[in-house]
Amino acid sequence: MANDSSPGSILATDCGSTTTKAILIDRDATGYRLVARGEAPTTVEAPFEDVTLGVRNAVGELEELTGRSLLGPDGLPSPGRPGSPGLFLSTSSAGGGLQMMVAGVIKSMTAESAQRAALGAGAIVMDTIAIDDGRRPHEKIRRIRDLRPDMIVLSGGVDGGTVTHVAQVAELIAAARPRPRLGSSFRLPVIYAGNVKAREHIRKVLGELVDLRVVANLRPVMEREELGPAREEIHHLFMEHVMAQAPGYATLSGWTPVPIMPTPGAVGLAMQSVARLHGTSVIGVDIGGATTDVFSVFGADQELFVRTVSANLGMSYSVSNVLLEAGADNVLRWLPLPVSPADLTNRIRNKMIRPTTIPQTLEELLIEQALAREALRLALEHHRTLARGLKGIQRLRHVGETFSQEATGQTHINLMELGFLVGSGGALSHAPRRMQAALMLLDAFQPEGVTRLAVDSIFMMPQLGVLWAVHPEPAAQVFERDCLVHLGTAVAPVGVGRPGERVLTVRGVLPTAGEVEEELLAGQLRVLPLAPGERADLELSPAWGFDVGAGKGRRARVGVQGGVCGLILDGRGRPLILPPDPPERRRKLVEWFLSVDAYPADLLKRQAGPPIRG
Repeated sequence: MANDSSPGSILATDCGSTTTKAILIDRDATGYRLVARGEAPTTVEAPFEDVTLGVRNAVGELEELTGRSLLGPDGLPSPGRPGSPGLFLSTSSAGGGLQMMVAGVIKSMTAESAQRAALGAGAIVMDTIAIDDGRRPHEKIRRIRDLRPDMIVLSGGVDGGTVTHVAQVAELIAAARPRPRLGSSFRLPVIYAGNVKAREHIRKVLGELVDLRVVANLRPVMEREELGPAREEIHHLFMEHVMAQAPGYATLSGWTPVPIMPTPGAVGLAMQSVARLHGTSVIGVDIGGATTDVFSVFGADQELFVRTVSANLGMSYSVSNVLLEAGADNVLRWLPLPVSPADLTNRIRNKMIRPTTIPQTLEELLIEQALAREALRLALEHHRTLARGLKGIQRLRHVGETFSQEATGQTHINLMELGFLVGSGGALSHAPRRMQAALMLLDAFQPEGVTRLAVDSIFMMPQLGVLWAVHPEPAAQVFERDCLVHLGTAVAPVGVGRPGERVLTVRGVLPTAGEVEEELLAGQLRVLPLAPGERADLELSPAWGFDVGAGKGRRARVGVQGGVCGLILDGRGRPLILPPDPPERRRKLVEWFLSVDAYPADLLKRQAGPPIRG
């Protein structure tokens, strides 16, 4: 139960680029629960140019749904009830969210640290400037001048090191004389988080041209990265400069006692809180219309948090970029029906003309979900490039080998250690059948060993993230009870076997099925009954050459949790390799989809049809 200082009612809004969402949370005898959700178009742009109108409209829909008065006589949000004080919170990505550039000396070292700081603070990184980025000075200057970011983070050098190189980057920024995207009368904020020895020189070069803020070095020594001070300053400047210039945000800020948080930053905070709550590693993904965000939390104490934005991978406005980056063959490999590359291209062109349309037939749905698989796969590949250890450090490799310089940082993403995979966004949260969402996550991310799967039911993670910052208990209760839809647990042995050979034996007692001893064969996809809220202790015995977490061929005892999809046994192999022959591949996909009841059997068989000719 919440303590007496916790609010009785919580009203939280998220001002997105197109839609403003509002949720109402109440406390009852059992704790906190979601009461209702409302939404309305965001009104930050012309002709309204006042974000508070969209907030009031979304709250007005909540009033209609609940029959309660949530706006006071003065039009301000007032969620409290008699004798029960209320709280109003908000997040925002309206007006394009927080758009930043980062700069550093070496692209794969200090510039990458600056990029991690910006992404973790909820920003979209528009470009990265570095001495070694391959562009000539005048090209970098023009790029800085043309992009007009909300702010720039400049980093470079360890404390006490050489000043020359970071000074060169600062002089490029000075030559560009950049202007902020919003508020033409304001100077562009620049955060310097580099070598302390260069601070005075940086002030001389940039102090009169920009709003310069100096914080602790992101890389005080080569072996350590300190992102906290830079991220805090980014949040502060986001409120002071970016939000203050957006129409209506000054008014909105006055309505809430808690600073408005960038939507991606709030989701990242929610992911970190989930990892600590469950004591496990987490990967979260939000696949939107224009971008796909990936969040990961790994480490013994869940201390390794990374967020990336794949700005050109989305399911509506950026869907053509998915096809361009993935290639038609990679999209078509997920389709159980014959579609030619030309037909696929034409369908995606139609989607670009009408980006907000949703699939109307099974064929359209299968194509959209094939594109979603590739967008998710590419976003994870992008995420791996930043979710890694520091480059340039000295590391002892093994006994008998001297210290050598690490050429590339090792990724933090270990899919065998992953305990929780959470999906969000329309393609996942609103899939007609939950098993479709589970398959998209399994196919795109290919989790290994034992992994829980879930989707965000109505995308309330931003509101819960900002709530977690001030009242963790209500946020955790609503997250578990109303936010997540638990799909179930996936068991995926690592290894590749010949079709039909045993890869795993599962033994245990399931609440519904009783005592079970099931064999999983190579190439199979199966489901065992394990409903939401049910748990089971299982013994997993992999075949020689296969691993479920304890080592090749070694048995593992694991606890698994149920969900709407049950216990999913994935014997398709890791890595997942599809048959190269198109007709055989389509036949195999139909077999998998039918084995887990992912699509209507009659429609799927009819759509698959005869093999395509030519």
